[in-house]
Amino acid sequence: MNLKFGKTEIKDIIFIIISAISVISSFILDINYLSWIAIILCGIPIFKECIEGLITEFDIKADLLVTIAIIASIVIGEVFAAGEIATIMAIGGFLEEYTVNKTQSQIKELVKLTPQFATRIRNGIEEKINVEDVKIGDILKVLPGQNIPTDGVIINGETSIDQSTLTGESLPVDKKENDEVFSGTTNLFGSFMMKTTKVSKDSSLQKLIDLVKSSSPENAKIVRAADKWATMIVVIAFTAAILTYLFTFEISRSVTILVVFCPCALVLATPTAITAAIGNLTKHRILVKDGASIEELAHVNELVFDKTGTLTHGTPKVVKVISDEEEEMMHLLASLESKSEHPLAKAIVNYYGKNSLATVENFEMKIGKGIIGYINGSRIIAGNKKLLNDEGIDLEYYPEENQNGEIQIIVAKDSRVMGNVILADTLRENSRYTINRLKKLRIKTTLLTGDNEKAGEFISQQVKVQSAKFNCLPEDKTEYIRQAQLNGNKIAMIGDGINDAPSLKKANVGIAMGDIGSDVSIEAANIALINDDISELPHLIAISRKTLSTINLNIAFALSLNVVAMIMAILGLLDPISGALIHNIGSVIVIIYSSTLMNYKLTGKELRKSKKLGITKHLNKPTT
Repeated sequence: MNLKFGKTEIKDIIFIIISAISVISSFILDINYLSWIAIILCGIPIFKECIEGLITEFDIKADLLVTIAIIASIVIGEVFAAGEIATIMAIGGFLEEYTVNKTQSQIKELVKLTPQFATRIRNGIEEKINVEDVKIGDILKVLPGQNIPTDGVIINGETSIDQSTLTGESLPVDKKENDEVFSGTTNLFGSFMMKTTKVSKDSSLQKLIDLVKSSSPENAKIVRAADKWATMIVVIAFTAAILTYLFTFEISRSVTILVVFCPCALVLATPTAITAAIGNLTKHRILVKDGASIEELAHVNELVFDKTGTLTHGTPKVVKVISDEEEEMMHLLASLESKSEHPLAKAIVNYYGKNSLATVENFEMKIGKGIIGYINGSRIIAGNKKLLNDEGIDLEYYPEENQNGEIQIIVAKDSRVMGNVILADTLRENSRYTINRLKKLRIKTTLLTGDNEKAGEFISQQVKVQSAKFNCLPEDKTEYIRQAQLNGNKIAMIGDGINDAPSLKKANVGIAMGDIGSDVSIEAANIALINDDISELPHLIAISRKTLSTINLNIAFALSLNVVAMIMAILGLLDPISGALIHNIGSVIVIIYSSTLMNYKLTGKELRKSKKLGITKHLNKPTT
């Protein structure tokens, strides 16, 4: 596990180590006063927190009983028992603080995408202005490589736009006159003129930023198990101690009751289990930011997937070459595409994989259509059907483009069609396997994608998700999650792009693709898959459930031990020191049982057991 401690945490560790050494030395050497070191270093912070809780919040917590037990032990001269209790409680408190209360970083990367300046055309003159000064109806000029300042409509020019920040779609979108463009998206190639339709504060990017800021998961913070039972524990312990004294007039028995009822094991029940689970997940290359996410994940019954970069690789690849002269065609095509910076061009060059490319002359790019150039005196054309039709090449019997969300590039040499190349965003090898195992764990699987229906439906049918929605903007994904939560469902969301950040924040648990995922999505998520291995998702779900089960068993054991030890103390079978040792043994048992999570593995037997239980009623048939 990647352990990083702040100055306060380092100080706490040092205090705990010194206190533990002093308590152990006090027991071995029979030097009672050494335990005062533990009382001062670990006990005083407990006293302080107890008093502050009572005064400021009027809240009874387990710390109250601990404080009384420590003070009572000191009063009757059992300083070792007091020091031992203070040390054990400090260890539990530290683990709790480290695993539960780690705060997430603020999302700042979105703001960086917002252009600070825009080029406005007024009376034929270009002027550079602040984006905040752009008004609806202004004419702006956008150059290749620039982020679009605000939402608007193209009035002159053609280009390709990278809209992945908003939609997550991996391929650029071709734009022409009268097409909408959005703030924060990137102009890849041609310059164009646009007429603004929204001011900066109302733009699509600002709406995305606002969604991230306002979205919050409808989940409860993990609560220390001891505090859940604090009032009951305090009442029982005090009542038993007072009644015992009234019947026996032995103060030692009453103090022993307070000592054995100290909730040390109860305090350790949650943080030790979560710490062990986080250690296990780290070995599986899964980063967990806070302990509450593990408990919350145990209750999740639906996992929402983004498509691009999550179920798919997120980049276009050549999936098919159709030609009777494949070697020559690919050589000419790769040579021609090497002059372009388009993602499709790079995919083709990478697929060809040879360095012996031909020299290209008179290279010309047709925005939204394709490219043209001359190689060894021959005119090579590569692009869509529209480009080849414009160039007078007959494609009457050629298959339609964009089958199953694929992209087709047709290649012609001197007006003769040589063949075509099919590119697509390919499915991850383990996507079907992952979805199938999640179903066996009774998790509903849903696909929400910004892609069009044809591309999205093709992927959803391949992996067999149970529900799918297409053409989703960030607010559509967030709204779906919100409605599902209002219907009583617990939602986990997994995504990789900036556009997924609001959904990751809104979900009960957000899971980011850590390797290729954007920094914003990782910051917004509770959990990150460092190696982008979605096949680890079933293990993540299963260990979260196992962790919750372990916590509950720890609590049941701790409470049972307290009751048995209290009865023994009432009967005079325990003194304060032996009582402290017994409840210390209980703490050790809790730690040992929790540590078994370190080596937990999801087995086929567990999957079969889950499957026998049947799919819960919220698992619907695929919908679009």
